[in-house]
Amino acid sequence: MDKDFLIQLTNNLYRLTLLFPKKEPLRYKMRELADEILAHCLTPGVKHNKHNSVVGDLEVLDGFFEVAKAQNWVSPEEILKLQENYSKLKEEFKTETDSERTLTLPLGEEKEAKDEFTPLESSAPCPAENQKSLKKSKTSSFLTGFIMLPAEENSSISERQEKILAFLREQGRAQVWQIKHILPEVTKRTLRRDFENLLKKDLIKRIGERNDTFYQIKTVQA
Repeated sequence: MDKDFLIQLTNNLYRLTLLFPKKEPLRYKMRELADEILAHCLTPGVKHNKHNSVVGDLEVLDGFFEVAKAQNWVSPEEILKLQENYSKLKEEFKTETDSERTLTLPLGEEKEAKDEFTPLESSAPCPAENQKSLKKSKTSSFLTGFIMLPAEENSSISERQEKILAFLREQGRAQVWQIKHILPEVTKRTLRRDFENLLKKDLIKRIGERNDTFYQIKTVQA
């Protein structure tokens, strides 16, 4: 995916929507979608989930193009040209998604691979006290080698917050919209609450402000 092409495509949409009525909601909704699509394309993450999200945004944007054409704010030819470019982008993502599905391990082989794997702790039965100790150890060492949390503190961290911490550890730092792309089913408001919770626990720190706000893991000084 060519970065310059994607940025130019987004700029073209901004120029086109400048011709819409100033207070027209469609003007800002289309820009927001274009921003989301650009961010999806330029943000590293799980390809399959990312492609599905982009295709969904592109489908919605295509519908907005149809609505805009019917309003006669600008010439239909200008809208159509930009719409076709986004349609090509959508087809490209669909092709990549289909290719990834084709390369997925067949169900029979996947089951066989799972059957061959035996978890270490299941190889020998443990007394009840040992089982409790093992679970406590797993909980407190989610970020082994990076930060260590007391078991009672970590128990209040949700699975979603653990994913946020893992992403921050891998990427170094991130903004809320980047986490939104790996957890598309979660609202930005919920993610902001997660970040506030992690800030209160002194697990992460905030850098910058407003649109330039980043979060990163707060390392423990030895």
